[in-house]
Amino acid sequence: MRVVIDDNSGFCFGVVRAIGDAESALQSRDIVYCLGDIVHNRVEVQRLENMGLRTISHDDIDSLKGETLLIRAHGEPPRTYERAKALGIDIVDATCPVVARLQRCVRDAYAQMAEVNGRVVLLGKRGHAEVIGLTGQVDDDVTVVEREEDLQDLDYSRPIYFLSQTTQSIELFNHLADVIRGRMADGVEFVVNDTICRRVAGREALLSDFSKSVDVVLFVCGRKSSNGKVLSDVCRKANPKCYNIEEASEVDMSWLEGAESVGICGATSTPRWLMEDVAKAVEAMSEEK
Repeated sequence: MRVVIDDNSGFCFGVVRAIGDAESALQSRDIVYCLGDIVHNRVEVQRLENMGLRTISHDDIDSLKGETLLIRAHGEPPRTYERAKALGIDIVDATCPVVARLQRCVRDAYAQMAEVNGRVVLLGKRGHAEVIGLTGQVDDDVTVVEREEDLQDLDYSRPIYFLSQTTQSIELFNHLADVIRGRMADGVEFVVNDTICRRVAGREALLSDFSKSVDVVLFVCGRKSSNGKVLSDVCRKANPKCYNIEEASEVDMSWLEGAESVGICGATSTPRWLMEDVAKAVEAMSEEK
């Protein structure tokens, strides 16, 4: 059986940068606190926790006076920085530069729409860390939509500025933009700003081709990964024999019966070493048969 790892899968630039910042901070500190999971991958989080990284929630911030707090790649709203500063907390800001630019874009879009009584609409997953950071740039005065059904509540007589969470599907974004455009009242301003990260979105076509090139796909990602859901759906559309797992122990050899090739790929939150572990496990299990 041929087992191949997709070279285009694995950590995106923002996640690599955040993990590097965490590791650097831990070289001079015994403990660094991270506001939420540094990456939506349970196994990688456990590795960093063994080095001294501690995952906390917003409810814990008040107890961190004088400590070190890492802001992960997803970013945070301004109120988080203000609260930390007031408590004398040392911040390591690992916000992805792409996300930081989008935060500025949200502020600019909001100001533009305020002048014409318009509305900022964001394609994103409600409750996702990046989305919370984005809407928090303007006191959460943004309409978040996840699917076409959510568009029925928009007021099409008012101007709309439409943008997206960085890890959303380009296909879905373009589709929703077309639907909104078709519903806008005549002469009313509609601005579309595709803010999807191309370093992530460009993987869709590559993953589709990769999935078609093998008999079975094992997609490795954390169950909380929004990007993982998007990309695994791309793989499954290209190859119905696509199975989602978090780690090697979840591989079911019945999935691989009759397969001559197995492809292993993952989300932008999936470390390379974890995909390699899965590959080794598959190879070992196939030799035992």
